[in-house]
Amino acid sequence: MKSAVETLNPTRVRLTVEVPFEELKPSLDAAYKKINQQVTVPGFRKGKIPARVIDQRFGRAAVLEEAVNDALPRFYTQAVDESKLDVLGQPDIDGLEGVERIADGGDLKFTAEVDIRPEITLPDFTGIEVEVDPITVSDEDIEEKLNELRDRFASLKTVERAAAEGDVVVVDLEAKVDGEVPDDGTATGVSYEIGSGRLLDGIDEALTGLEAGGTATFTTELKGGTAEGKDSEVTVSLTTVQVKELPELDDEFAQLASEFDTLEELREDSRTRLVRMKEFDQATQAQERVLDKLMELVEMPYPEKLLADEVETRKHNLEHHQLPQMGIDLDGYLKLQGKTAEEFEAELVEQAKKGIKTQFVLDAIASKEELAVNQEELTEHLLRRAAGSGMTPDQFAQQVVEGGQVPLLVGEVVRGKALAVVVEAAKVVDTEGNVIDFEDDEDEEDAADAPAEAASDETSGETADEAPAKTVEA
Repeated sequence: MKSAVETLNPTRVRLTVEVPFEELKPSLDAAYKKINQQVTVPGFRKGKIPARVIDQRFGRAAVLEEAVNDALPRFYTQAVDESKLDVLGQPDIDGLEGVERIADGGDLKFTAEVDIRPEITLPDFTGIEVEVDPITVSDEDIEEKLNELRDRFASLKTVERAAAEGDVVVVDLEAKVDGEVPDDGTATGVSYEIGSGRLLDGIDEALTGLEAGGTATFTTELKGGTAEGKDSEVTVSLTTVQVKELPELDDEFAQLASEFDTLEELREDSRTRLVRMKEFDQATQAQERVLDKLMELVEMPYPEKLLADEVETRKHNLEHHQLPQMGIDLDGYLKLQGKTAEEFEAELVEQAKKGIKTQFVLDAIASKEELAVNQEELTEHLLRRAAGSGMTPDQFAQQVVEGGQVPLLVGEVVRGKALAVVVEAAKVVDTEGNVIDFEDDEDEEDAADAPAEAASDETSGETADEAPAKTVEA
């Protein structure tokens, strides 16, 4: 087999491949054997039909089509390997006409145009500087957390007065759409805290000032059920007004709400937890800002076909998966966002470019630093992803394996480690001028997953090497 590479642009090449008939012969023999098992010819046992009879009855072209379809992926992959190309996605195969030439013992010739990964010049990571928020935990922050905990242990007391913000009320609801009550348009005994915003738009105003036994009517858009998204006239009947009674903030409460014996111990634990949360937030912020700065320092061309496919994939996912869940179509989404179709398309292109660039740059860093993933790291990452998916680790792992997504998961871990390398080399300071050191920081290691997963999510198209699946027209 002979192959030659022609560079069409920095991200696309054309491979010209010539395969001698002798190298095609094993695939030709396999094609006769396969057809032998699939067809029936009177006077011959199945699997024992001579090649000349198959040619006469079904045509030599059918055999050649089967043979070429079998051989093409193998010879394409061999040409890619010999040329040391880092290809992206499926190639466009051309030049397979001339079946008669192959039938006469001639060479198989074809061309394959395919995107390739662009060359990336990496900057000096030590020149990257970013600023993050400082870690500050005030007494007010701690009191807010303690009050949230008190709220969880609050008791309810029925009162005889008009409902006000913060009260917990029990209500019955009836919704009418175009004057009719849907099958699921009523609910009784619903408990709701006024001001929480967890039910229907307009219900807080309708309930405020209403006493037990009173009713009010308001118009709102339904957030669920068979009439989701439709305007409805809702009648709310208030049956009970309750006020929250919070427990005293003392040692007895600390023993009730935690494993600690004293309020001071609970308060110190709250401080420790808040500090850890802010450390994680700071690490995540550093990751994101370092990544943004890194992207600004790198220039790269974008593979046109890959970019177009990525934009189309994003648009398809939005139209056929995300928007139906929201109960709106694309026109409704554009109206809601206040964007024109042109602005929407431009935004999709920029998002796709960001995702592709992030993936390619982090991959280049991982290659330069010779980063690898061990089983423990992959397992930890899988557990995090499973937790975020709502599936059990076993269910998530099964889905990953069955979907052939293990390499993508490995790529996420490697990119997280690549970004960690950049963060360690960069200068990170908080707004108070303190230098932040994330080396060997567990929070930073956990936060490293966020940008890597975001890069994976941003790049919804496939960039792995794939063999062509080309059918020869007989």
